[in-house]
Amino acid sequence: MLLWLAQILQDDIGAFRLFNYITFRAVMATITALLIGLIAGPAVIRKLTVMKYGQAVRTDGPQTHLKKHGTPTMGGVLLLIALGVATVLWCDWSNRLIWPVMIVTMGFGAVGWVDDYRKVVRQDPEGMRSAEKYFWQSLVGIAAALYLAFSVSAPTPVKVFELFFQWVQSGFSMDLPPKADLIVPFVKTISYPLGVWGFIALTYCVIVGTSNAVNFTDGLDGLAIMPTVMVGSGLGLFAYLTGSATYSKYLFIPHIPGAGELIIFCGAMAGAGLAFLWYNAHPAQVFMGDVGALALGGALGTIAVIVRQEIVLFIMGGIFVAETLSVIIQVGWFKFTKKRYGVGRRVFLMAPLHHHFEQKGWKETQVVVRFWIITMMLVLVGLSTLKLR
Repeated sequence: MLLWLAQILQDDIGAFRLFNYITFRAVMATITALLIGLIAGPAVIRKLTVMKYGQAVRTDGPQTHLKKHGTPTMGGVLLLIALGVATVLWCDWSNRLIWPVMIVTMGFGAVGWVDDYRKVVRQDPEGMRSAEKYFWQSLVGIAAALYLAFSVSAPTPVKVFELFFQWVQSGFSMDLPPKADLIVPFVKTISYPLGVWGFIALTYCVIVGTSNAVNFTDGLDGLAIMPTVMVGSGLGLFAYLTGSATYSKYLFIPHIPGAGELIIFCGAMAGAGLAFLWYNAHPAQVFMGDVGALALGGALGTIAVIVRQEIVLFIMGGIFVAETLSVIIQVGWFKFTKKRYGVGRRVFLMAPLHHHFEQKGWKETQVVVRFWIITMMLVLVGLSTLKLR
């Protein structure tokens, strides 16, 4: 929005030419989201408190969590407000790649909001039933996957839909360009062609999987938001480099025209995340809830697909992966042993993984800061793939 206004005024006021630089708009989007989050935070928290959107705490969890009962949840609304406004103000909305990221973010946020609403307002401990939640997540994920499959070759949203209809009319036999291949990090030349169906399947799994992985991680004060900020910032750098013909050629990464604009979204996400952390740091004044966790996870997955760094996301988001695997292993082993021995057994003291360490005697702040440190190291490993090839 501001870019369009600046382009009108730049002939008369030269300072507005700054708006043409993606890096300038990325910095401003970060600052804008940060300020919106910090300023709006107290009002949002008060509103959630008045509306009694308080968090219910697991009675079988760590006893130290019982005092958190009633803390306002659904604070992800604050994240989405700050992120959405900053992105609208500073992004180029003619860019074909901003739209799917925003739609996935807000779509998953809507699913999370309904889930949270049923849990904390209607006092339904299950919220949305698993089948219902996955149906809506899958609907958004598949729609995004279909769009992204053809956005690799299309310069505009209109062209994306033209290519989609051509694919349907061709009997689903169209090939994708090499830049849509699955890239293997740390090597220069190894990549795997996916085809349209493979690309759609991978994209769906990355978007929906990352969304739920961040949601599993959101269990301690500040635990999920800081890794999200760090991983999102790392993906923002990949987006900037991928969108540059010069840098992408030098670094042997695919050149995706228009991908650089995503650094503005990533900057806004970082700013909104840091503002939220101001109120979510221990002891938390507000929790993000599913509305925030599902939305941010979906955004990370979508950006990783666009910049063709799905495996790097797996590396940088190692904490998210570990949390998810801990739940899968715990549930799977419990069901297997119950069926075979009549009594369910556990691998971890409690899942997700952060609760396991709490049960081992780690303080909540120790778990959170140590997971932050691990994420910081993993993000650096992910970024090293740019040169270590």
